[in-house]
Amino acid sequence: MVNDSYVGGCACGNVRYRMASKPMYVHCCHCRSCQSQTGSAFALNALIEADRVHLLGGAVEKVAMTTPSGKGQNIYRCPKCRVALWSNYLAMPGGIGEAVHFLRVGTLDEPDKVPPDIHIYTTSKQQWLVLPAHANLVDGFYDIDKVWPEASLKRRASLMAEN
Repeated sequence: MVNDSYVGGCACGNVRYRMASKPMYVHCCHCRSCQSQTGSAFALNALIEADRVHLLGGAVEKVAMTTPSGKGQNIYRCPKCRVALWSNYLAMPGGIGEAVHFLRVGTLDEPDKVPPDIHIYTTSKQQWLVLPAHANLVDGFYDIDKVWPEASLKRRASLMAEN
């Protein structure tokens, strides 16, 4: 049975989804691009295999966006309220960009059950935002092979073997 902590949807209720498992890893991204796209101080994204996210109701609309890498991302939004539910970064190594959703944790019914594993791009973090002393912080990005837990690395390796 899947934990109900992994059910979510958009603001208007048109789109509902369930994650079939816990995410591989959770980023709190403080880059300027995420700040601009969310209209907030950061984006909180749960990285999970696309085939583990199941629509329970409604449909999503793909919106292509540019990224600092130049390779772009596809953001999947509710076509009614326009809330971003997840995105796929096309620059992900191993050609797995479409296979991994960066699911917006704030769209979960219980977002507090999915805290960040790491804070990335903290050099552009809003100065008024104080992060917990115990938080895992990096100036930019990081080496996935050195940071992710073994179980998540195995899931990622499986995706890369498929693509």
